[in-house]
Amino acid sequence: MNGKVFLVGAGPGDPGLMTLRGMELLRSADAVVYDSLANEALLKEARAGADLIDVGKRGAHHKMEQEDINRLLVQRAREGLTVVRLKGGDPFLFGRGAEEVQELRRAGVEVHVVPGVTSAIAAPELAGVPVTHREHASLVTFVTGNEGQEKEEDTIDWSALARTGGTIVILMGMANLERNMRRLMEGGMEPSTSVAVVHRGSSPSQRTVVGRVSDIGELCRREGIGAPSVVVVGSVATLAAVLGDLR
Repeated sequence: MNGKVFLVGAGPGDPGLMTLRGMELLRSADAVVYDSLANEALLKEARAGADLIDVGKRGAHHKMEQEDINRLLVQRAREGLTVVRLKGGDPFLFGRGAEEVQELRRAGVEVHVVPGVTSAIAAPELAGVPVTHREHASLVTFVTGNEGQEKEEDTIDWSALARTGGTIVILMGMANLERNMRRLMEGGMEPSTSVAVVHRGSSPSQRTVVGRVSDIGELCRREGIGAPSVVVVGSVATLAAVLGDLR
């Protein structure tokens, strides 16, 4: 008899921001397959004897390729286990969760999703940067700063993004930060446009750097800010100085 797989969003980092439903499943699962962006403190909540499997990815370093993760989830479910696939943030926002659901469906495995608090909103929010604000932005666009390596060329129209006039939130964008800022400027964005970079949002080591499109890369290098970070482009970034740390 097949088991079940639950794709569970672990939230932005702080274990207290994981949903009650997600925590309930984590505490009862037979196996937990977890990503590097899921706070490892959550693993202490797993029941005694649960199989804990690290399949984390960071940049170009993958402990397990996506195809192997898919096969692992199918295999464990076919063994009759209840599996929690623990993913940082929300499973469906740049988390490849939908791809995993597709593979599990093809294999005839029962699968459910538990949404998580996404760092795309939570990290800036806790740093005093609302992604929308009545006086600053009525539009927000979420974009990956690092498209899949299997793509021959970028499909993101950075010039179009530069003309939206709203907030742009970039995830997984630190490796290409300066290149992406340059693309926005080439698309017509003013170099003086404000940018906030929130590093390790919701964690005790959360840090925020605020600058401009023209100099945010240099500022992050100077301050030693790298991944994981959320990049927020737009005038809402100036509110960090007004609202302050809201953790």
